Amino acid sequence: MTPATLSPRRYRDLTILDLDEQRSMVIACDSAGAIGPKEADVVRVPGYVLGRFTARVALMEVLALGAWPVCVVNTLCVEPEPAGAAIREGVADEMRVLGIDPEKTLTGSSEKNVPTIQSGIGITVIGLATTAELLMGRLAAGDTLALFGRPKVGTEVFLDDPEIVDLKTVRLLLDQPGIREIVPAGSRGILAEARDLAALYGLQINWRPGLTGPALLKSAGPATCILAAGDQAALEATGRRAEKPFCLLGTLEN
Repeated sequence: MTPATLSPRRYRDLTILDLDEQRSMVIACDSAGAIGPKEADVVRVPGYVLGRFTARVALMEVLALGAWPVCVVNTLCVEPEPAGAAIREGVADEMRVLGIDPEKTLTGSSEKNVPTIQSGIGITVIGLATTAELLMGRLAAGDTLALFGRPKVGTEVFLDDPEIVDLKTVRLLLDQPGIREIVPAGSRGILAEARDLAALYGLQINWRPGLTGPALLKSAGPATCILAAGDQAALEATGRRAEKPFCLLGTLEN
């Protein structure tokens, strides 16, 4: 295979490379700045927590499209020790949630020449999928749109918060055949992600009454909530199993 034979395409925030007629590579990334344990950080959290949440976003994006992560790239703008080691361990533990061995699939780099006073991190996740099984291009008028989790950002976000979604939530959604699209919502907020999803299909959203308040505009930070679309019964069944805040947002219409 030569570079000329690859046909990259964009879908939402993802890059997809069709390797052949059966297989696709899915690439997602996330970053964070001024969040961490350093003196100039605006939001002060342990490096471990920073690593967990930044990795979670990119892993979630790849999973949500129906691909499986095969490589995680951890690009750190801090020194290897102690800040880099703490962040890396957070990334590694988030990978372990999926049963992925970080010793085999986690790589990256850190700042070894210049002292840093503020944290910065970038995560890239590469996944592989059977092209026909990618969760894209499947929605139609009449499908229901639902929300899992609550939008939270900055100091509102902490590990083990029962109100925010995680990788296990995505896997529950993937287990329901009637759910045809999964979209992690991040800093752009619920409303922007929902409108962009509908626009991909040339559809509009018929919102349920009372759902156009501030929560739809709020940043969801490190993907603290998920939009999912498909059969209403499948969404409601997953809502009961997920043990996260859940509500139906509306329906997709022509």
